[in-house]
Amino acid sequence: MSYASNDEIRGVLIQAGHDRVLVPNATVAEMLAAASVTPVPDTPAWLLGQIQWQGWDVPLMSFARHAGLGEEQGVVKNKVVVLKALGGNAKRPYFALVTPNFPQLISVPRDGLLADASEEALPPGVHMRVLLGELSALLPDLDALETALDEALPA
Repeated sequence: MSYASNDEIRGVLIQAGHDRVLVPNATVAEMLAAASVTPVPDTPAWLLGQIQWQGWDVPLMSFARHAGLGEEQGVVKNKVVVLKALGGNAKRPYFALVTPNFPQLISVPRDGLLADASEEALPPGVHMRVLLGELSALLPDLDALETALDEALPA
């Protein structure tokens, strides 16, 4: 399949620690201004707990903590991005990321998304770093994040 040069990829930029994470817009189920978090005992520090959303217990994770990118300042004032889980776990069709501010919807020309190979090793849960013009962003490895959740929250 060929694409016209003006084709764009729609994505959502999410702040995570000192970095930005770019997720495909199609994976975003909802952006929440606030959510009540129920802690889950005996889980990794990056798993902040669970939120109730649309009748589901949705695990809330800190991408920044998981990837070693720093800390969010306080979960109470943070926003939540609910993502569609693509791994096929019928018991957990969604998971959520915490972010200090509302995510930014962006459109990126297909030829404007460039891989940044300046790092030898990428943080856990990161597929690659990309350049969006003058901005740098991380593409998360959504499969790895879902696997980490499966290991942290066994059925």
